[in-house]
Amino acid sequence: MLRSLYLVVFVLIVGLAQAQTDSTLNSKKEEKVKTGFSMGGVPALAYDSDLGFLYGVILNFYHYGDGSNYPNYNHSLYMEWSRTTKGSGKNILEYDTRTLIPKTRLKAEFSYLTEQALDFYGYNGYNAYFNSDFLNIDDTTNYISRLYYRHDRKMLRTGVNLEGQILGKKLRWLGGITFNGVEIGSLDLDRLNKGKDQNELLPDTATLYDKYVAWGIIPSDQKDGGNVTVLNAGLVFDTRDIDSSPNKGIWSEILFQAAPDFLGNKYSYTRLMLAHRQYISLINKKLVFAYRVSYHTKLSGEIPFYMLPFYVSSNTIKDGLGGSKTLRGILRNRVVGDGLGLANVEFRWTFFRTVIANQNLSLVLSGFGDMGKVIDPYDFDKSGVTAGYGFTKEENLAMLNNGPEKLHISYEAGLHIALNTNFIIAVDYGLAGSPDDGKSGLYIALNYIF
Repeated sequence: MLRSLYLVVFVLIVGLAQAQTDSTLNSKKEEKVKTGFSMGGVPALAYDSDLGFLYGVILNFYHYGDGSNYPNYNHSLYMEWSRTTKGSGKNILEYDTRTLIPKTRLKAEFSYLTEQALDFYGYNGYNAYFNSDFLNIDDTTNYISRLYYRHDRKMLRTGVNLEGQILGKKLRWLGGITFNGVEIGSLDLDRLNKGKDQNELLPDTATLYDKYVAWGIIPSDQKDGGNVTVLNAGLVFDTRDIDSSPNKGIWSEILFQAAPDFLGNKYSYTRLMLAHRQYISLINKKLVFAYRVSYHTKLSGEIPFYMLPFYVSSNTIKDGLGGSKTLRGILRNRVVGDGLGLANVEFRWTFFRTVIANQNLSLVLSGFGDMGKVIDPYDFDKSGVTAGYGFTKEENLAMLNNGPEKLHISYEAGLHIALNTNFIIAVDYGLAGSPDDGKSGLYIALNYIF
């Protein structure tokens, strides 16, 4: 079993008002209209017995101009830098502006992500067999490796997306391009075992990824990753009152993705993403009911396995279903297929709101439920499966067709700390509804998941 202990040493919110520092009271109680610059930061320290110490910082700079757009910002610059002592790391730079180009929103990203142990549980949700005993070092009968369901991934992602007005700010067009350079490999056991005691060493054994490669389930020309350039086009209908933490309104979108061969893609495919979010104010400024439903499906071509575990919308690209941004409490990337359905519901209660040192601060409790399912299964070749790795051929095949897919459900609660509406520290704890999806997860990140 993967043993990890996450120690959040401290969370620091820093508010800096520069340029125009004479923020004034608006008509809504004590909330101040922000002008000029503002900054939020979150330093943290963590430890994982297999991945090592994590250290880093997240910074988000905002510019509100004369405050006429507040609580929305004019410019945002997001920077994240973190490392673990065993080689994982995040280098993220994101720029978002509503005013650089008239009536057009521009979002640009440059990220380089290195993961020593990325979650990989196979395809099609519950069809892929999951056994937590394989991870439990104390189970002498079934133990394989604490990182049996993991592999190495390095990814460079860079892209630009534009949103332009059709009917004012409510109806907008979307277009952009994203490059993904993905390198995949087996676990680097020499690095992961460095400094470990003899009884803590990860065994030199095949992981699920290694087995899939050996059997040809992951084709030989996909096992090492590849480069994929994707074109995005779509429509967004948005009536939210505040982008970062809406009290009311809807946000609906239709997004097409194409990875055409004329851009140098080895695998050409198209996908469709539909999503609808609604925010209902039950008690003004205090209690909001929010929900999101979405559907992703392949329209044509073949999506290489390393491009499957992503959740894509008009404003974000995140890991696939499972984990902090989709199914909280469920194993990361547990739900992977050609077509996916996702639903999230939340009650958000703002129980404290004040102004400290000229900064608007609010505390929000949330209770929520998440659910997802593979709707269109990912088709793969099982003809190369053989006996081996301690199992018969029939047992290995059975693990690839474990049973019918059904809803993956989790239940959670969270605390959100919001500085000037836009910089939001989210602490969520989720419980998986089925042991086949793991047990629970604690997540400390930025922003609401939708």
